[in-house]
Amino acid sequence: MPQDMVLYMLTLPKTYNIISITSLYGFYYHIKEHWRPFLLYDDVYLFGDSVARGIIVDEQGKYVPIKECFSALVAEKLGINLVNKARFGCTITKGFDILRRYISGERAPLPTGKGVGLAVLEFGGNDCDFLWDQVAAKPEAEHLPATPLAEFSALYSQMIDTMRSHGLRPVIMSLPPLVADRYFDWITRNGLDRRAILSWLGDVQQIFRWHERYDEAVRRIASVKSCPLLDIRKAFLEKSNYREYMCQDGIHPNREGHRLIESAFEAYASRADSFLLA
Repeated sequence: MPQDMVLYMLTLPKTYNIISITSLYGFYYHIKEHWRPFLLYDDVYLFGDSVARGIIVDEQGKYVPIKECFSALVAEKLGINLVNKARFGCTITKGFDILRRYISGERAPLPTGKGVGLAVLEFGGNDCDFLWDQVAAKPEAEHLPATPLAEFSALYSQMIDTMRSHGLRPVIMSLPPLVADRYFDWITRNGLDRRAILSWLGDVQQIFRWHERYDEAVRRIASVKSCPLLDIRKAFLEKSNYREYMCQDGIHPNREGHRLIESAFEAYASRADSFLLA
């Protein structure tokens, strides 16, 4: 009997004693075939913003966390320990700070005998955002995003290098597509001058195009740094109407969106060239 099967059997609750050896063999090899990549990692770390944290907009228009976010769904389905270090409003700068603090004192030792942990990164949505009250007040002025694109790319690359030097294997998530008109309505819902902001933008879809530039940067970083890319954006855009998977603010996936991300994650993890393979 394979050693990892024996170890797996030892983790089963006593109620599983009714399973025959034949059935257990079948179940074991099903797991090995479909989810074998996950057997290589005891821990998966998640760094990112409110999307990774599992924040949605509820019926009252408030930001609330949900238990059935994609990270929790994936962790439960695959039986992995997922350490979620994502935070609401997190930019790449804040995320890098969280990583530094974590590896300097908070983090548990690396998985025994494997020497590497998996780290999933999800950044860009807050980095590309602007201070819309300032834009509305002075639409004729120049305004910079929270993290300018060149700085975003440089910090992202440095974060990847830092992870690798501390035994973490980085995996990059693409950005879920935003819904431009919903986001425009959201940022102006409390009275900001829509005309002023629109005069600065040029047109509402510029919000989508600008956000897309950060997604393109993420893809370039993944390519240059030889990091696996978990392309959740593709999963959304392949839908006939991806708007149905987004909250009313236009930037956060809703409950259905989180299930879509979960499905994309699991489908990619089961591929032969999965980022979870050694």
